[in-house]
Amino acid sequence: MSTDSLSGASDLRGDLEACQTRIAYTFRDPQLLEAALTHASGVQHRLASNERMEFFGDAVLGMVVCEQLFHQYPEYSEGELTKIKSVVVSRETCARMSDALSLDEHLILGKGMAADPQVPRSVLAAAFESLVAAIYLDGGMQPAREFILEHVGPEIESAVSSEFGGNFKSLLQQLAQREFSVTPNYVMLDEKGPDHSKCFKVCAQLGTRRFSAAWGKSKKESEQRAAHNAICQLRGEVEPYPCEESAQEDDS
Repeated sequence: MSTDSLSGASDLRGDLEACQTRIAYTFRDPQLLEAALTHASGVQHRLASNERMEFFGDAVLGMVVCEQLFHQYPEYSEGELTKIKSVVVSRETCARMSDALSLDEHLILGKGMAADPQVPRSVLAAAFESLVAAIYLDGGMQPAREFILEHVGPEIESAVSSEFGGNFKSLLQQLAQREFSVTPNYVMLDEKGPDHSKCFKVCAQLGTRRFSAAWGKSKKESEQRAAHNAICQLRGEVEPYPCEESAQEDDS
């Protein structure tokens, strides 16, 4: 949306209402949303643009992501958490989330930038961070946190999988807490072999529901494989580690 395309205040108001519907948040003060969507090219003075809100939103986004990672991955070190966080709050990730919300359709841009059919990724990223700030300033931390986690959750899962080659225990924990509000447990069902070369049979359990067990050469490997089996079962996919004596689901 370019500044010269506005026929009046009613047009702007209608666009802001459409944006609020899209982001599933209604502002008590719509001027905050307008400020978050206003690029420096669309105003005469940079202080009237969304640059200050971008600065603030970046801090709110980082804090919420850090808090989520701290509680969600208690087994990860500071360095590992930092790697994940850097991916989740990166410019490209913010631009991707902006794309998902189609914020480009609501941006207030100057005539020159509005004429370009491709909005720069940096502008899209800034819009998402500014929107986070606007929601925080309008409604406080709770709605800002809910908005962030709704859109960042899949990005966290993707970053964890990419950075650590698929930590399926962590992925299952995230899935279980998000979908069922429970924490996975791992049940040792059997072990075999001599002391120097044992194999372990483990299944993942969510509440009373047990998933297909998996064998591994260590307890850690067995638990990762059992978690992978559980994730695939929940997604309706083929289990990657079929076991000849698969655990039965208690609730079947």
